[in-house]
This record gives sequence, structure tokens and C-alpha cells, in this order.
Amino acid sequence: MIFLKDEKGQGAAEYLLLFAGVIVIAIGTLIIYNSYFTDQAFDTAADLNSVRTKSSVNNRSL
Repeated sequence: MIFLKDEKGQGAAEYLLLFAGVIVIAIGTLIIYNSYFTDQAFDTAADLNSVRTKSSVNNRSL
């Protein structure tokens, strides 16, 4: 019954469980917020042009 007193792998098992828990939480979060990422229209060029237009208008008024 020596193997019942052997605790060499306990720390590794705890880290594995902790890591698995973090992975499960991350996957759950991605599943919940999946619609946020897929429904967005990412048009970077239009966004940059909009910011440039607004900033040039603001600079002229100064």
C-alpha cells in the first residue's frame, strides 16, 4: 500500500485540472460571444477614411 502514500504526481494533476478549467471557460466564452464576432462587418478601410475625414474637419475648425 505504498502507492497510496506516494503524492509525486499530485501537483501535476492539479495544474492539469486548473489548465483544463481555464480552457473550458475560454471555449464557453467564445461560444457565448460567437454572434458578436460573426455579425460584425469589419471594414477597416471605411473606418480609417471615416476617422481621417472627421479629424480633418476638426483640425480646420481650430
